[in-house]
Amino acid sequence: MSNAHQEAIKQFMSLMENVDERMKGTFQNMHQGYPTETLVRFLKARDWNVQKAHKMLIDCLQWRIQNEIDKILSKPIIPTDLYRAVRDTQLIGLSGYSKQGLPVIAIGVGLSTYDKASVNYYVQSHIQMNEYRDRVILPTATEKCGRHVSTCLKVLDMTGLRLSALNQIKLLTTISTIDDLNYPEKTETYYVVNVPYIFSACWKAVKPLLQERTKKKIQVLQGCGRDELLKVMDYSSLPHFCRKEGSGSSRNSSNGTIDNCFSLDHNFHQQLYDYIKEQATLIETSLPIKQGSVHVDFPEPDPEDTKIAKTIESEFKRLADQNGLCKSLNGLKVNGD
Repeated sequence: MSNAHQEAIKQFMSLMENVDERMKGTFQNMHQGYPTETLVRFLKARDWNVQKAHKMLIDCLQWRIQNEIDKILSKPIIPTDLYRAVRDTQLIGLSGYSKQGLPVIAIGVGLSTYDKASVNYYVQSHIQMNEYRDRVILPTATEKCGRHVSTCLKVLDMTGLRLSALNQIKLLTTISTIDDLNYPEKTETYYVVNVPYIFSACWKAVKPLLQERTKKKIQVLQGCGRDELLKVMDYSSLPHFCRKEGSGSSRNSSNGTIDNCFSLDHNFHQQLYDYIKEQATLIETSLPIKQGSVHVDFPEPDPEDTKIAKTIESEFKRLADQNGLCKSLNGLKVNGD
C-alpha cells in the first residue's frame, strides 16, 4: 500500500475517534473486529478522498442508527408463507464458496418478479441478507481461511430477462443505492451468465456510464459460464443455473429444491431464517413477535445511478419498438409506484 494511502487511513482513523458512542457501537457491528479494512472500503468507494469517505461513512452510520439496522436480524418476515413468497420472487442465495474461500452469492435477475409482497419486505429481506453475510458468513469464512475474508463473488443469472423487468427498475435502483452507500466494496467480481440479446444491447449502452472500478469487476461469461466458473470454484459451489451440460441434457440439472439456492428449503435459507427467528426470541422473550415489515428510509439515488436507470429504460423501449411491443409498454411508469 502506498504512503499516500497509509496517510489517508491515518487521517480517516483520527476523524473517526470523534464520533459519539452510538456511532461507535454501530460501527463495531459493521467492522466485526476489522476497523481499518472497513475504512479502506469506504476510501476505495470515494477514490481515496478522506473527506468524502468520512462523510459517506458518517451518513452510513446515521442511516444504521435511524433505521435500527443493528436489530434487523431479529425481525423475521412472518408468517412463513409470506417469507416463502418473498423468496420465490426475489431470487438470491448462497450456493457455496470459491477456492479462495469467498462466499458465492447467486442472484436470479431475469426471473425475479418482486410481485408477491410490498417493496418494504423486499428491501428488509435484502438488508437482512447483507447483515447476515457481514456478521455471520464472512466472520465464519475468515476463521476457516485463517485470513480476513471481507468480500464475496456474485453470479447473476439473466435467464428469462424480459422487457417487463422495467417494472422493477425503481426497486432495483433503491436496493443498489442502499448497497453502494452502506455496503461499498463488498463484491470482488460479478459474473453475468445466461445472457439474452436484450441484456447484451443494454450492456453496450450502460457500460460507458459505469465507473472504471465497477467495470473491472464485471465479467460477462459465455452461456451458463460453467467452464469459466469452475476455474474459481468447485462444481458443488456452482449455482444450479450454471450446471447445464448442454441445452439438451438434464443429467446434471438441479436436484429439485435441495440444489436450488434460491429456495426457502435450501440449507442456507433455512439457517438464515432460523437465525433471525432465534434472535427475535432472544430479544423479545416477553413480547410476541410482531408481524409487518420494517420500514427503512430509502437513500436518494446517486445521479449516476439515475442516469444508468434512465439509459436502461430507453434501451428497453428502443428494443420494444423494434419488436413491435410498444403497446405493452405504454402503461409503464418507471418512477411511478
